[in-house]
Amino acid sequence: MAILGFHASHEQISPSRLLEDVVLAEQAGFDAAMCSDHIEPWSERQGHSGFAWSWLGSALARTELRFGVVTAPGQRYHPAILAHASATLADMYPGRLWVALGSGENMNEHITGEAWPPKDVRQRRLEECVSVIRRLHSGEEVTHRGLVTVERARIWDAPATPPPLIAPAVTIDTARRAAVWADGLVTINQPHEHLRNMLSAYRDAGGTGTATLQVHLSWAPTESKAIGIAMDQWKNNTFAPPVPWDLPTAAYFDAVGRDVGEESVRTSVNVSASTGEHAQWLQEYLELGFDEIYLHFVGQDQQPFIEAFAAKVLPELR
Repeated sequence: MAILGFHASHEQISPSRLLEDVVLAEQAGFDAAMCSDHIEPWSERQGHSGFAWSWLGSALARTELRFGVVTAPGQRYHPAILAHASATLADMYPGRLWVALGSGENMNEHITGEAWPPKDVRQRRLEECVSVIRRLHSGEEVTHRGLVTVERARIWDAPATPPPLIAPAVTIDTARRAAVWADGLVTINQPHEHLRNMLSAYRDAGGTGTATLQVHLSWAPTESKAIGIAMDQWKNNTFAPPVPWDLPTAAYFDAVGRDVGEESVRTSVNVSASTGEHAQWLQEYLELGFDEIYLHFVGQDQQPFIEAFAAKVLPELR
């Protein structure tokens, strides 16, 4: 049976409230949870961005859920720091953490003051970092000099079971390349044909790990409220790469998203007042071959969504 998880959106909800939301999601019957690791939200209207690693310690302690986190080594984080953070959580909560390692977004990485590298350099830097993190998780003392520098680093509490290192991807090329190094693939809802081609590229290149999908959705008792939530909170997230990779702050995202209309939002967010329609959309994603689906309700008040989907959507999918 597929895993049906809850996406905890740090960019939209304060850490304390989000912790209560994920506790409620577990009580309501969600199987797992995931979050992303940002220092900047996508909009000033969203207005939050708690530190994911601090929050994960509390969330793992307060629940029995397995958690994933999408993060980026190489600029804001030295790979030894991410190896250290993830090793500690994996030691305390064995088998309950996976880490998706991406090449990063300027909105989070620009804070170091370093130049923002082109995508091909970021990809090579990521792959170096993955190698460093795996070696550190194994307990090895690591020295590495390349696009990142590591000098005699060692994780003294290396986890008995290292957390899976997953590849976040939105393009077919990235999915294909991830098959070389990743323990699985995670992506976001896109047109079915594109998702099908991504999965095929990953599998055909030798990728055997779990395929995970994060689904952006908006539900409310009425269609007008559902689209209103999506327009308010998610219209800045309708642009294809490289726009979301390269903009530096929430103010820039608000500027480029100012004139985005409903039609564009509906291409990025599944919007409907019908829980039955949402269940059908999610079933179609499962039929594409995804093993885990994480539901991201793009509104800031999570409780009505959690309760409605626990009552009407999760049972139908199961």
